Amino acid sequence: MLFKDLGLSAELLRAVQKQGYDTATPIQQQAIPLVLQGKDVLAGAQTGTGKTAGFTLPVLQQLQSRAKEGQKRHPRVLVLTPTRELAAQVHESVRDYGCYLPFRSAVIFGGVSINPQKQKLIKGVDIVVATPGRLLDHVQQRSIDLSRVEILILDEADRMLDMGFIRDIRKILNIIPEERQTLLFSATFSKEIKLLAAEFLDQPVEIQVTPQNTAAELVSQVVYPVDKKRKRELLSQKIGEENWQQVLVFTRTKHVANKLAEQLDKDGITAAAIHGNKSQGARTRALSDFKAGRVRVLVATDIAARGIDIDKLPHVVNFELPNVAEDYVHRIGRTARAGQEGHAISLVCVDELKLLKDIERLLGTDIEKVNLPGFDVDPSIKAEPIQNGRGGGGGRNQGNRGSRDGGGRNRKRAGAGGGRPGAGNRSGAARAHSGGGNRRAS
Repeated sequence: MLFKDLGLSAELLRAVQKQGYDTATPIQQQAIPLVLQGKDVLAGAQTGTGKTAGFTLPVLQQLQSRAKEGQKRHPRVLVLTPTRELAAQVHESVRDYGCYLPFRSAVIFGGVSINPQKQKLIKGVDIVVATPGRLLDHVQQRSIDLSRVEILILDEADRMLDMGFIRDIRKILNIIPEERQTLLFSATFSKEIKLLAAEFLDQPVEIQVTPQNTAAELVSQVVYPVDKKRKRELLSQKIGEENWQQVLVFTRTKHVANKLAEQLDKDGITAAAIHGNKSQGARTRALSDFKAGRVRVLVATDIAARGIDIDKLPHVVNFELPNVAEDYVHRIGRTARAGQEGHAISLVCVDELKLLKDIERLLGTDIEKVNLPGFDVDPSIKAEPIQNGRGGGGGRNQGNRGSRDGGGRNRKRAGAGGGRPGAGNRSGAARAHSGGGNRRAS
């Protein structure tokens, strides 16, 4: 189906065409008409399928149809995301698709000075894209008024829950108007997501365009068994011999990410690390250098698994398998986006065989194993336990919101509670709508 057949305005169609798109993805085909009708939506689709445009385009049209001239601008649309990178990515899409419309937008996240954000909010904005923690900082400092929000979007809701944002989300729901349209987009539909939808959404229409927890069809997957101490050697060899020019490498911990980037540099392969302990400036530079080709390898923890959107990224490498099987799907979803082919390589040592089995069980299929000459596994090496939890700046076991928010102050917020009286109980449910990352129209 073409975008022109979805009932979008001339300005939005012009912006979509400017981005080089004409055909809508399945999630866009289903979500856009529902959002235009004002319905609450619970949408699930694997990463890279166009979720961001699935909510950005119809939400912009909603604002366009209800334009309020001559009034001071207050946020009318609020998009919540789990990470800084994803917030920046969604905000970029808002600007791209709204380039022919008169709306102002702002992106708010931690790790950077709050004052420039305050100045932008004081001037007035229509759309705010934010991480929950920094948004609550603005609420506390009275630099934002959320009393006129008409549409709430929870983007990557499963990741938001996994990173412990439920208390902050409830606080935000206690502030914004009860009468609103809410969109919840998620790559996976866990039991927790279903409970969240029942609590926050009002008679939502459910969309599931792909089987849950499935990897993109255009990603070729392979496992290379290798001893842990020889992983870096194997990675360097593959990059050099096969002349990989752009490689996204995932590790479980920040320490390994830093060490691997340093080792690759010593091997003559330009590399940079990105994780929760890096300043926002360093993270932005590393990602920019990687996209521009100034850095061949970007080494990332799972904080970046859903916040990186790179056109035609050819290679994703799991230097270490994730502790949570679903994260494997999100990691490899960074490649094979917007109909492109991609390659996912996993370097698996004896410690990770159980993690591999968990991933294969989730996918419902075995991943091809290839033993590379010269890298035979030493059978005398015994498996060692892997520390549970994500070390990438936002794991389940990290207890302060500063880390989860990607750079806010490391203090816990008092109170949390279930939101306003009746919150999540409009007709038995509060609302939530959202849309996720997309490069076909992101």
